[in-house]
Amino acid sequence: MSEQKSNAKKRALFICLGNICRSPIAEGVFQKTVADMNVTDQWEIDSAAIGSWHVGNPPDWRAIDTMKRHGVPYNNCARQIVAEDFHNFDYIFGMDEANMKDLKRKAPKDCKAKLLLFGDFDPQGDRLIRDPYYDSNSEGFEKCYQQSVRCSKGFLQSLEEH
Repeated sequence: MSEQKSNAKKRALFICLGNICRSPIAEGVFQKTVADMNVTDQWEIDSAAIGSWHVGNPPDWRAIDTMKRHGVPYNNCARQIVAEDFHNFDYIFGMDEANMKDLKRKAPKDCKAKLLLFGDFDPQGDRLIRDPYYDSNSEGFEKCYQQSVRCSKGFLQSLEEH
């Protein structure tokens, strides 16, 4: 049996620019991944935006369609990251370098959360999750989904190894 740590849930927050494309997909995929591993009770998972443009809105219809096509349930709405998130979450994942720069700028000095680039956990080395918002089709959303699957599994495996 693996070593027992405290019963406190681990908390993960997924961040992208507007919280309607990449971070909802990453949140939904991570949620499904921990459910498939039967460790849902060990995690609290959310997503948020750097900016406030889409607060209160559901994800882009292409993100919703992509998740539905892969059997990923989702029912969250966009919100903007707040200062408390840096203390309440253990891991905050940015989708690209610009997200990481914004997160580091917004993080308080006594930030508890580890700020991580989600793509660093992609075993295929595809580090940046490109924003598909301005795409004319759903191809970028599918790519984001596939990257999120690999990164979710890669991150969870990295925790088991430590």
